[in-house]
Amino acid sequence: MRRRNISSGGKWEPEVGYSRAVRIGDRILISGTTAASNDGTVLYPGDAYLQASAALNLLERTLVDAGANLGDVVRTRMYVTHIDRDSEAVGRAHGERFSRIRPAATMVEVRRLIHPDMLVEIEAEAVIGGEASSQ
Repeated sequence: MRRRNISSGGKWEPEVGYSRAVRIGDRILISGTTAASNDGTVLYPGDAYLQASAALNLLERTLVDAGANLGDVVRTRMYVTHIDRDSEAVGRAHGERFSRIRPAATMVEVRRLIHPDMLVEIEAEAVIGGEASSQ
């Protein structure tokens, strides 16, 4: 199987040595995604819902770049820094995208993310052709 690395063009990818996503065959693995611009500026400080929504928008663009769509997502992982305060907001943003698709999902609290203004980071795995059925 051929490997295809997908870049966002962000400054950290070459420095840290990672890709926004990797596609191998029909599988796409998307790195942890936050609400940050390519220059590292954190968007929507203090608002977990808007940060989750921005991260999910970037995830969706990455899927399209890899030849997939949200319907192909089979797993998500959500990392939040204040689960008691922000789980509902992050869950609402996730549900707006995935309520019909319903991938396997995990939400866990982490001590912190790479920048103190980041409240949520989301990963995804997709399988092209793995679109959700109506069951």
